[in-house]
Amino acid sequence: MLLIFPPLAKACEPPAGIARLAASLEAHGVPCRTLDANLEGQLWLLEQPLAAADTWSRRAFKGRARNLAALRDITTYQSPDRYRRAVSDLNRILALAAAETGVVIGFADYQHATLSPLRSADLIAAARQPEQNPFFPYFSQRLPELLAGVGTVGFSLNYLSQALCAFAMIGLIRKRFPALKIVIGGGLVTSWMQRPGWCNPFGDLVDGLISGAGEEPLLALLGSGAAPKRHVTPAYTSLPLKEYFSPGLILPYSAGSGCYWNRCSFCPERAEGNAYRPVPVSHVLSDLKLLTEQTAPILIHLLDNAISPALLHALAENPPGTPWYGFARIDEGLADPEFCRALKRSGCVMLKLGLESGDQGVLDRMCKGISLALASRVLNNLREAGIPVYCYLLFGTPGETAVEARRTLEFVAGHHQAINFLNLALFNMPLYGDEAREYGNQPFYEGDLSLYTAFRHPGEWDRKQIRRFLESEFKRHPDIAAIVRNDPPQFSSNHAALLCRIR
Repeated sequence: MLLIFPPLAKACEPPAGIARLAASLEAHGVPCRTLDANLEGQLWLLEQPLAAADTWSRRAFKGRARNLAALRDITTYQSPDRYRRAVSDLNRILALAAAETGVVIGFADYQHATLSPLRSADLIAAARQPEQNPFFPYFSQRLPELLAGVGTVGFSLNYLSQALCAFAMIGLIRKRFPALKIVIGGGLVTSWMQRPGWCNPFGDLVDGLISGAGEEPLLALLGSGAAPKRHVTPAYTSLPLKEYFSPGLILPYSAGSGCYWNRCSFCPERAEGNAYRPVPVSHVLSDLKLLTEQTAPILIHLLDNAISPALLHALAENPPGTPWYGFARIDEGLADPEFCRALKRSGCVMLKLGLESGDQGVLDRMCKGISLALASRVLNNLREAGIPVYCYLLFGTPGETAVEARRTLEFVAGHHQAINFLNLALFNMPLYGDEAREYGNQPFYEGDLSLYTAFRHPGEWDRKQIRRFLESEFKRHPDIAAIVRNDPPQFSSNHAALLCRIR
């Protein structure tokens, strides 16, 4: 079997999904190959001559090897200006290399001028004309090299930015290798299939779609008679670990699927009914020990929606020996100063925290299960322990108006010394969430694959007003402006942890 991670996503670490699936298949005697077409495709595109370019673009193209080397050199992250210049120049090359195909490409995005990943008809159109995809010259040559002796091809499709490229690759395989079985899975496919009344529109292109964990369905599809093993350590060594856009390997690891809290009213995981399935802590610790010995990473990225308290305590007591970061909930555990210091000693270089709002009423309406007093203690404890915070805020929920948004501004400004990075998001209402029944009234994006609904805000706090507030008030507060400037362009939290690691 060939497992493919298609363009386009941030290519600063290997794809954890196909590493996990490949290990499971091999453990059950199923030969498996992996292809990170996302990384390979971007590296290929960076080498394509530019048809026409201005002075900046010609300079960027000439210096592409130097800038790639800079992203793979830890000293670059000690110089914010040098880092930003390298990312900006390389990102410009990607954009220009794809411009003639009507696609806007960056390190973190893929947007087609006319085709939308939210419309199944457009994905089918991408499959029917794969030669129009900007990566076609790459994958039309690369895929035949890997498909000899392969009976099944699997695509790991997690982000909207991957969908059009994935279906272009599927279209090529279907045309040139019609006997091959094609199956797709991943987070985005799971979200599609969790929609009530889901009906697969891709029956003529793919032989199977997989929702959720793919190990057992893949084994069944491939006719393996063995009983699925309960746990298999992911396998990364078949991937090009030295080629990613980072100064050494960032090892991604998922210690569970879903969210252990799973009560937030706005959460897509809850709206889709995804249960929390943790990997036993003992397995996590042994996996991290083995994987760090095999791959010598410079950083571990824990991918969980929220690292469980049990795992946080286990990491504090059994440091993995490599710096690490991930998402955590604001809870009583982090309100303990000594526990925060223990996390720092264990190698924690950054925690991502979903504060969402600085207004207690909004938090209560969201069912976040936290108080602002607790959040304040946690932020101060982490600061004193030396653990930087990447703070996530969500504006425009039904319980928020401009009054509550300004309270968030005041809270963030009041804790600016404890917040190192900010992610500012506008609320998207899940199409099948609890509140959609009360407020949702029309499609948010046009397309049969859209996952969100538009809604009439009860406080008339619309998206235009929110954007104006963020640009004219929130980001202009001097203490907050300084935080916003810290965010690494394109790679955001994935590279923010590197900036924290070298401090």
